[in-house]
Amino acid sequence: MIKKALIFFSCLLFFFLIPPAFYFLNSQPDSFNQDGVEYNLPYPGILPDHPLFFIKKIRDKILEWTTRDSLKKADLYLLFSDKRIAMAMVLAKNGKDKHAVTAFMQGEQYFSKIPPLVETSKKQGVTASSDFIQRLKLSSAKHKEVGKMFLRDLPQGQSESVNRTLDLNQQIKKRIERL
Repeated sequence: MIKKALIFFSCLLFFFLIPPAFYFLNSQPDSFNQDGVEYNLPYPGILPDHPLFFIKKIRDKILEWTTRDSLKKADLYLLFSDKRIAMAMVLAKNGKDKHAVTAFMQGEQYFSKIPPLVETSKKQGVTASSDFIQRLKLSSAKHKEVGKMFLRDLPQGQSESVNRTLDLNQQIKKRIERL
């Protein structure tokens, strides 16, 4: 019984870790920077149209629930946000416009959770580093740049959602400026 379980978990490990590692090593990096904000978005990983994406969502929720420190949670939300924006860019590049807009909106929703956490941390006597605040400002500018690219490149039916998300980005930017 133990031997069968060991074989099963070895196969899972092989099928879930080895192929993505080879894909990541063999893929050429996409240049997400296009004559604009100098901010590198992280590798997006599994995209929402992948059948195993639900595992990534579960992992993200577990990380969110188990991270208790406000600044660490803000940093985690920044990572989640930037990954969703990178996903949106890849999905748009692949012609999956609805998925791209949804990922873009989710990225801004994660980003909107950051300023309250930084403010709470400040009230508790722990201020965010100037480096972190600068990263937030650059990330916000990059998100705005991606949103404007979507307005230019995506079909007209998607523009209302993108405009609402860009408005949210503007509100978040104002809150970050006050930090």
